[in-house]
Amino acid sequence: MKISAFTFIRNGDMLGYPYIASIKSVLPLVDEFIVNVGPSEDDTLENVKAINSDKIKILQTPWNEEMKTRGYVYGQQKMVAQFNCTGDWAFYIEGDEVVHEDDLEILRQSMLKYKDDDRVEALTVNYTHFYGNKNTYLWSPSWNRDEPRIIKNNIRTYAPDGLYWIVLKSKKIGRYPYAVKSGAKMYHYGWMRSEEQTDLKSQKISKYWNHKANEKKTDYTQIDPITLKEFKDSHPKVVQEYLPDAKGIQKTDSNYKITRKDKRNRILLKLENWFGFDFTKHHWLKAKI
Repeated sequence: MKISAFTFIRNGDMLGYPYIASIKSVLPLVDEFIVNVGPSEDDTLENVKAINSDKIKILQTPWNEEMKTRGYVYGQQKMVAQFNCTGDWAFYIEGDEVVHEDDLEILRQSMLKYKDDDRVEALTVNYTHFYGNKNTYLWSPSWNRDEPRIIKNNIRTYAPDGLYWIVLKSKKIGRYPYAVKSGAKMYHYGWMRSEEQTDLKSQKISKYWNHKANEKKTDYTQIDPITLKEFKDSHPKVVQEYLPDAKGIQKTDSNYKITRKDKRNRILLKLENWFGFDFTKHHWLKAKI
């Protein structure tokens, strides 16, 4: 079995991505890692080269600056990297996502188990979305809890944006991939960057989604406190240096007024707790096994 990993990254340092930790977290698992580096205003390319691994293949591709249709330029860059993968499986990881070293063997065994099972097209990972600091994560129906990140590399797929895949079964008809849960975790640190970096990211990427950058400054205290949970497990070793010291859970504004969306999420959370429902968005179909 051959395993490929792939990602795309641009301005990783400027925008506060732990992209080096992200790449290093998966390297022990894979046979090759395709890194598609876009035109950057910082040392992203040099830092990827400095990893100095024979497994890494670096691509340098231009971005279509006129592509403003709901993040499709992200899908383009994702697929450029995936089309260079030669493994049985293609593992997509974003620059703010890190795999725990304890889960690498879980992933390997899951890929071995389903490699020749045509009923399974993809494997999902369980997300932990950190927020504000390393001791806090989000738990809400608004935040995806599992996503397919590993897909078989011999099926016809494309990415409408960076988040998910569509499997093409004919020229005109597509669907989400049939997947099973791998049981492995994915740690997402995108909402742990500084508030200034979050604002800068919004300015840099808003045009690709055809909307204006958020003029309101990011303030991590402005959130419904009921969605914040304390993280008591360990972070991956490769990301330790990226994590600022912090004590306790992320503080929130005591005067924060919950929104209509917050009220809806509170109701859905109660229903989930009472009846075991899951109201999060799923970009995959349950494999028929």
